[in-house]
Amino acid sequence: MAKAARGTIRDFNAFKANDDAEALRKAMKGLGTDEDTIMKILTSRSNAQRQQICVAFKTLFGRDLLADLKSELSGKLEKVIVALMTPSCLYDAYELRHAIKGAGTDEKVLAEILASRTTAEINNIKKVYREEYGCELEDSITGDTSGYFQRMLVVLVQANRDPDSKMNDALVDQDAQDLFKAGELKWGTDEEKFITILGTRSNAHLKKVFDKYMTISGYQIEESIGRETSGNLQNLLLAVVKSVRSVPGYLAETLYHAMKGAGTDDDTLIRVMASRSEIDLLDIRKEYRKKFGKSLLQAIKGDTSGDYRNTLLLVCGGDDE
Repeated sequence: MAKAARGTIRDFNAFKANDDAEALRKAMKGLGTDEDTIMKILTSRSNAQRQQICVAFKTLFGRDLLADLKSELSGKLEKVIVALMTPSCLYDAYELRHAIKGAGTDEKVLAEILASRTTAEINNIKKVYREEYGCELEDSITGDTSGYFQRMLVVLVQANRDPDSKMNDALVDQDAQDLFKAGELKWGTDEEKFITILGTRSNAHLKKVFDKYMTISGYQIEESIGRETSGNLQNLLLAVVKSVRSVPGYLAETLYHAMKGAGTDDDTLIRVMASRSEIDLLDIRKEYRKKFGKSLLQAIKGDTSGDYRNTLLLVCGGDDE
């Protein structure tokens, strides 16, 4: 039984692909563009329904809906609409490809996606990546990263994490002791131990390991990783630990940092909002409110503007103030 989706966007009940296609064509035909109609339709249809609208659009008008949207819209609004129009498995693959093949590697994106996706999702991403780009995700990653950071990414890409049903209390104690010995008790750090344990044990098992680690060492595992590692590896290990504790919690934090301080990391804002809109955005909103004392809706409102802002607010849904 699949877990009930906790997204803000669901299938639209009275959905008629042809009607939507006609309304979108009208919004883009002739002089000027009716952005309001585009935003309202696309944010209230599920991703699967948006794909059906694309088919209807081509059938009725012989035109490519995505190409039309790209030519009518620009800037951040175009970016968020294109993200919403992309099938979800393709979207993660595209973001990873872009992170690797863009100017310089965007390690933050690699960490965010590979740490927070389920093994089933990662297997799907690998398949789509192979079909789209004609090469293996793993090879792209190893060609562009190095050291322990690379090794941890490779472990995550294997998507061989134990299932939650596999629990063993003796191993919980052993893992907690091993992590303690590999870090706090050692001159220098045995990164390999961290990589193996954090990369392959089940989430349920790791939650117990983190509790046990706290008991043995007096530290949260995050504190030790902060002290014992640095740079990209530290960022990735923390992303994994936070995702094990709570994916919505980790992504709420990711959104907070994207909007905190001067300037906004719009790419991250768009990626998290679009990719989680049908999965767990309701839970991310709840976590955001709990952790940062204000609603995600208010944060987005204060940090963005124009039709781009309105689109993100529609995706966000309600206000949790």
